[in-house]
Amino acid sequence: MALQAASLVPSAFTIQKEGKSAASVNSGLFGVSLADQAKTDYSSFALKSKREFGARKSSVAVRAQAVVTTPAINSDTVQGKKTLRKGNVVITGASSGLGLATAKALAETGKWHVIMACRDFLKAEKAAKSAGMAKESYTIMHLDLASLDSVRQFVDNFKRSGRPLDVLVCNAAVYQPTAKQPSFTADGFELSVGTNHLGHFLLSRLLLDDMKQSDYPSKRLIIVGSITGNTNTLAGNVPPKANLGDLRGLAGGLNELNSSAMIDGGDFDGAKAYKDSKVCNMLTMQEFHRLYHEDTGITFASLYPGCIATTGLFREHIPLFRLLFPPFQKFITKGFVSEEEAGKRLAQVVSDPSLTKSGVYWSWNQASASFENQLSPEASDAAKARKIWKLSDKLVGLA
Repeated sequence: MALQAASLVPSAFTIQKEGKSAASVNSGLFGVSLADQAKTDYSSFALKSKREFGARKSSVAVRAQAVVTTPAINSDTVQGKKTLRKGNVVITGASSGLGLATAKALAETGKWHVIMACRDFLKAEKAAKSAGMAKESYTIMHLDLASLDSVRQFVDNFKRSGRPLDVLVCNAAVYQPTAKQPSFTADGFELSVGTNHLGHFLLSRLLLDDMKQSDYPSKRLIIVGSITGNTNTLAGNVPPKANLGDLRGLAGGLNELNSSAMIDGGDFDGAKAYKDSKVCNMLTMQEFHRLYHEDTGITFASLYPGCIATTGLFREHIPLFRLLFPPFQKFITKGFVSEEEAGKRLAQVVSDPSLTKSGVYWSWNQASASFENQLSPEASDAAKARKIWKLSDKLVGLA
């Protein structure tokens, strides 16, 4: 049976769907970079506020706590002391899987207000209630990443809400491992890349100014990556391997009219389309870091939080795979991570004072300790990142 499970691995690591979980990096067989590295850059910071009371002055030092970044200070006072506002975080695909687990983990701290950006309002509301999230801890807003008009409408609605934006988590994605023919977004792009990359690209670009204006002490833009797009790992070398080629398909619009529906211009493969989109996500994160981190102080990061083998993400996969994959991950690769644990890991990247380094691809070892993982040559190709940025700008109407 282990051999049967192993034979099903090719699509096993394309781990993310709208509101579903991303696959997880672990230091077991499939989770760690082939290059030996596990260096974590720890940093911490403290906020200080001062207020004069006549001739007397007093200062209060507010220190960031262990896991959750201390929110910014507002002008409200309670008995002469300044209060702290909650941080505001937008999480795409927060109605299930990794997104929901992360929303719950952050809401339970009492220090975050979660904007659940989802396609299905009712589904998201039921999910939040089922997870036990307090009503005042979240707001649900409609967002369909497969429609650029929907992305723009979401941004407009968010700006009208008057809420500051402190953290954006690009989590939602489409995964079609068994698809024989491509599906397309409302704008005519191949569905996986159009949703996972182009939808999030436009969303991030349009909300960047809001993040710049935030007074929050640690502003972050997080794009969920995947081990499957990282070909310096064993899992990343399972066929079909991610490969963006010369980007001829992306340049042609991924519409199967002027070009292939695949980024590299090749024949359609549903599993590869997902993996390619994850490479784009990780390259986009690095280009954001290069262009904006120094001037804005925003932390740009990617991550692979764990292989959530029991997630509903795999509902489109063949029954035998759904049966064998969870025990395969639990007992053979030792890479299994629960949705709850994966959500806590992503919540760390959102809020932990020790994970403020920008331009990093975070992973976790078997002891659940975070470390800076290494990206493959293609997933860290600066020239390719710049080219993808320019092409994406044109495709989403920003250039």
